[in-house]
Amino acid sequence: MKFLCQVWFESAEIAKLSEEEGRKLTQDSIDNDNRLRNSGHIIVANALHEPKAAKTVRVRQGQAAVTDGPFAEMKEHLGGFVLIEARDIEEATEIAATFPVARYGMIEVRGAYDIRFPDE
Repeated sequence: MKFLCQVWFESAEIAKLSEEEGRKLTQDSIDNDNRLRNSGHIIVANALHEPKAAKTVRVRQGQAAVTDGPFAEMKEHLGGFVLIEARDIEEATEIAATFPVARYGMIEVRGAYDIRFPDE
């Protein structure tokens, strides 16, 4: 089964990291991703730019409106995602617990599935 692991950070907490702590967190995350990739668990892993770099798109009555910034103001922000393969939600949460970034935020684990038309 596929599981999406959303990496959520509290903006204020992540801002407290020193440059050295940030580099260590990045290296630890790369090492963990490589270990999980080698074990066949990671499908894709990506970090996201800060929320202030986001654009929000809405289409109403055929017209697209683009605004700066995230959809909602909140203390936490989505910092990245990892799509993994696991046998069940229990294994998926065990894998998510190995993510070094979980020490600074939280990982939401949610089952993912392919959308298919009936004739496929």
